[in-house]
Amino acid sequence: MWRRHFLKSASVAAAACLPPLGQIRTENVAQAQGQVGGFRGPLCFFSKHLAGLEPRLMAESLRQAGFTGVDLTVRAGGHVAPGRAAEQLPKVFAAIREASLEVPMITTGLTSAAHQTARPILSAAGKLSIPFFKPGYYRYKFDDVRAELRMAGAELRGLAELGKQFGVRLGYHNHSSYLGAHVWDVATVIDQLDPKWSGYYFDIRHATVEGGEGGWKIATHLVAPRLLMIAVKDFYWEKTSTGWMVKDCPLGEGMVNWKTYFEILAKGNFQGPISFHFEYEVGGHTAPAKDDNMLVAAKRDLDFLKARLKEAYGAPA
Repeated sequence: MWRRHFLKSASVAAAACLPPLGQIRTENVAQAQGQVGGFRGPLCFFSKHLAGLEPRLMAESLRQAGFTGVDLTVRAGGHVAPGRAAEQLPKVFAAIREASLEVPMITTGLTSAAHQTARPILSAAGKLSIPFFKPGYYRYKFDDVRAELRMAGAELRGLAELGKQFGVRLGYHNHSSYLGAHVWDVATVIDQLDPKWSGYYFDIRHATVEGGEGGWKIATHLVAPRLLMIAVKDFYWEKTSTGWMVKDCPLGEGMVNWKTYFEILAKGNFQGPISFHFEYEVGGHTAPAKDDNMLVAAKRDLDFLKARLKEAYGAPA
């Protein structure tokens, strides 16, 4: 088991020295290039799914599974508490780096630059040279969607400007049921922002849920010129006694057209972070058992995606 193997080996392992900030270790670059062909971006695990593991143990376990980065939660219930980001983020970042993994992105719940945690979080991320952050979500009240979009757009612009001050780029996540689910609405906001400091964090699962047969292709092409990072997960529609419902599943077992999707990304030479999410149920009778099973599932999904990336991107240059 990943966790128990690490606990055994960590007691005799020498402490690793941190490489310079913003750089991944050479051996990890070689590993990523050798296994994924021409794709060179970091393969990240969304730390939400191992929230009970302390950062160093989590990172060591993920490295053994084949990941090269962590999409780190800096929000309520995450590995870094938003109100203590200035203190906690450098420590968690260092623990992950000691395991030779990158932290190319953080996931936050920020929806306004005026929030008391916004400046400390983005300041701490900037000092650590973390390139990207994901903000929180905006909901439509469906009273006046145009006015609601303008209000959300103003808040998003404020966050993008704050990120610019600290050198951290905003990537907006398209999520079902929230503003930007279809991409077209939030595109009117993103188009007005500085492309050097803002863009998209694209989720093909949610785009396929919302887009049906062809909508996801339109959305993918729409975001491609300003694509910063992507989330990967899969699903299918299931008919139940109460109607049709979205059923999440392992990569490759659902409706996402991975072949065509990565062909589009490869054509645009996307090389940003890929964040692995696990919306489907991973069982376990105890918390440690569930963590172990999560890591087994993570490696399975990672192996699937590496194969798809290599097909689309080909051999390294």
